[in-house]
Amino acid sequence: MIEPQAPKFQWGQRVSALSDLYNDGSYPEHPADALLVKAGDRGEIVQVGTHVDTNTHIYLVEFKESLVVGCLENEIDPV
Repeated sequence: MIEPQAPKFQWGQRVSALSDLYNDGSYPEHPADALLVKAGDRGEIVQVGTHVDTNTHIYLVEFKESLVVGCLENEIDPV
């Protein structure tokens, strides 16, 4: 069993994307592999979740135009 860890980022925190983020199929209204967020785009964490089996934190980040994207810790950085 993996010991739970505290999330690195918190709800309401401003962050920026560290790399370009593409549609992995989660956004049917956008073409597959479409660029959703450019590196450097800023957003705000609106929810923090955890994949229980792997103890991986997943951050829902609202970027421009009300686009909410699930991000891992290595994909975002605090502003």
